[in-house]
Amino acid sequence: MAGKIVDLEGLTAAGIRDGSLRARSVTVLGLARSGLAMARFFAAAGAVVTVYDGRPANELAGAIESLGDRSIRLALGPEVDPASAWSDADLIATSPSINPDFPTAEPRLRAALRVVVDAHRLDPRGAPALVSEPDLVLRLCPCPTIGVTGTKGKTTASSLIAALLATDTSHPVILGGNIGLPLIERVTQLTPEHRVVIELSELQLPTLSRGTTIAVYTNVTSDHLDRHGSLAAYRAVKRRLAELVDPNGVLVLNGDDPIVATYADSATVAVVTYRRGEPSAGGLGVDDGWIVARAPHPTDVPQVVRIMPIAELAIPGDHNVSNAMAAMAVAGLFRIPPHAIRRAASEFRGVEHRLEQVALVDGVRFINDSQGTQPDAVIAALRSFPRPLVLIAGGRDKGVDLSGLGPVAAERADAAVLIGESGPALAELFRASGVAHVELARTLEAAVDRADAIAREILARETSAGGAARPATVLMSPAAASFDMFVDYAARGHAFRAAAAAIAAEHASQGDAA
Repeated sequence: MAGKIVDLEGLTAAGIRDGSLRARSVTVLGLARSGLAMARFFAAAGAVVTVYDGRPANELAGAIESLGDRSIRLALGPEVDPASAWSDADLIATSPSINPDFPTAEPRLRAALRVVVDAHRLDPRGAPALVSEPDLVLRLCPCPTIGVTGTKGKTTASSLIAALLATDTSHPVILGGNIGLPLIERVTQLTPEHRVVIELSELQLPTLSRGTTIAVYTNVTSDHLDRHGSLAAYRAVKRRLAELVDPNGVLVLNGDDPIVATYADSATVAVVTYRRGEPSAGGLGVDDGWIVARAPHPTDVPQVVRIMPIAELAIPGDHNVSNAMAAMAVAGLFRIPPHAIRRAASEFRGVEHRLEQVALVDGVRFINDSQGTQPDAVIAALRSFPRPLVLIAGGRDKGVDLSGLGPVAAERADAAVLIGESGPALAELFRASGVAHVELARTLEAAVDRADAIAREILARETSAGGAARPATVLMSPAAASFDMFVDYAARGHAFRAAAAAIAAEHASQGDAA
């Protein structure tokens, strides 16, 4: 099937710089972000590169353009037999979503890859080596790595970890992975002085053969059952980072999460726990409104160190107190001093599409939580803002149990405007749960307009009744995937931002006219 198979165990960044992949035949599967980055990486290393994607070329014009004038063979479209793309390959490199065990992968590609995996299992020299982009990064990375995973919160935690570590300017920090930046194109530039923060999703974890220096967990609830089939299987995938952590590394665990907390019981490495209560020895917690760290041993002085008041955090919600403690735990492991942690954490304003305030228009704030695709995330978002609050939700159902969302929506939201394929089911759930005002909208733009109008009606009633002026919140936290209406969650978030900006422009023009 192949020529001289690439020995992944012997592959190093220095060797690649010296030409170990020159003239080797490499096939890259998938022409999304990871695939594009790998195609450019292998081409720069002198490999003979083929890229396979089951989509036709006319749907991939932007991706093809980003390859520039590199000499890369394209095997694109439904008429191409996937196996023909690697018939003479020494190495197959995959995007994380392309996995023979995922039912969501393209069926023909999944079946063809299964043949490779089975052949490789029988004889490692009888089929091309197979590696994913994040696994290749970890194989080649020469510096400490911090892997961050969880059902929700991992992007905020990863971004804040990078911000805190960056206060030590003697150690450059790189942030990437599932957060949107494939790291493979940076890996040959890294030195032992760098620190790399990698957000890892349930897509990437099953493809790893090794772990990170530090493994950070935010929480493990329920998500992506369409891909993993059961809650038990999803939880097993999430646990993989803890199982693979470097033998000399550290687990950073959320002690408030009932699943993550159990990882400490079987840990073979050091564990640092954080919780929104009294800290355990060597861990982080909350005391009298402050985030604090407790020394690992009773003889250590001082026994408890105050890091920062919770009130100074700019990111809203109790769940973000947990995310901040996760980041501070990592910063402490790298000996970032408390005063530097406090300064950087207080300046951190969050990340795009995660409880992101995109506009404040005459007393109505618009919050973009497009990444709130499962119930726990939406519940946390609802609990992050006082009433009045109008929720925008709906999209493509992800197959998770939403029943627990209804009572919280009834408690925290004055109204709900629902969109997309799951809109009618959510409307039924919310009405049955007691949400006072529920309606459907055909588009996100129409939903934003209606949510704004409802919020203003509530504010007007409160003002006429003699109530104190306070802001209302329009919160888009969909509890669903975006793919029925948008290419991805980011496109949905950008559309929400544009709709809020249009409302702001309209109010500004009305003010000018007055």
